[in-house]
Amino acid sequence: MDAEAAVLSIDPSSASRMSPMSHQSYGPLVGVPRILGILQRHNVKATFFVPGYTAHRYPQVVRSIAEAGHEVAHHSYFHENTIGMDPKTEADMLDLGLKALQEVAGVRPVGYRAPMWELNYHTPGLLEERGFLYDSSLMDSDQPYRLAVDDKEDKGPERSLIEIPVSWELDDWEQYAFLPGLIGSGVIESPAKALEMWTLALEAMHRLGACFVLTCHPFLSGRPARAEALERLLERMMSLPGLWVTTLAEVARHTASLNLAARTCPQPRMPEGAYWVPRS
Repeated sequence: MDAEAAVLSIDPSSASRMSPMSHQSYGPLVGVPRILGILQRHNVKATFFVPGYTAHRYPQVVRSIAEAGHEVAHHSYFHENTIGMDPKTEADMLDLGLKALQEVAGVRPVGYRAPMWELNYHTPGLLEERGFLYDSSLMDSDQPYRLAVDDKEDKGPERSLIEIPVSWELDDWEQYAFLPGLIGSGVIESPAKALEMWTLALEAMHRLGACFVLTCHPFLSGRPARAEALERLLERMMSLPGLWVTTLAEVARHTASLNLAARTCPQPRMPEGAYWVPRS
């Protein structure tokens, strides 16, 4: 539920542009109620990642999500670009988001997703320190796993959190996002194409017993034809034998109960003297 934050964090001057802002506000004003209706019809609970700024701007919408029994999870404060962000600044961003969701919806989120799915190597430690159960930003597995927190200064017990992997393939942004001069590729795909692609991925992952994590932005997938495609996908999900359709918090709790060994994701080190020549 990025709403305006997804654009304002890229170009703050867009705050004065009424039309792009209306494109983003469609999410909380129209898309979220429509998606909540779809979920209610199929008795399914979902996870909504909400920036703190969005919660402050649309408090009743966020409360309606929580009151319907869905998970409200953390998605930064202002959809900040966290690439290269220092630990102190990122910690402040996390704390502002936590405060906003508590103030607006009375929720202490257990899950986090980084803006643009961009974690720094210090981010898992910041999340673990704040009691988060899981993150959902990395892309190195088809299955949830336990992610070790790399802390060279910590001599105590191993620290970790659950990682629920994602994929650009399963993100509606790549199919539908377009605001001239601001976001997106300029190609708006048909909902039929998105439905076909996601259905193929769903069925393949179901055969493998993998974890299918679809990411939908209400200002994109909340549009009528796209919402109908989303509902058809949900109907296909419900028809697959043994498939568990649930929130990421429940997936994380189940994964935590398995007592898996923690995996490390060490940061690559450039070889001494390595260099590269930029392409002309």
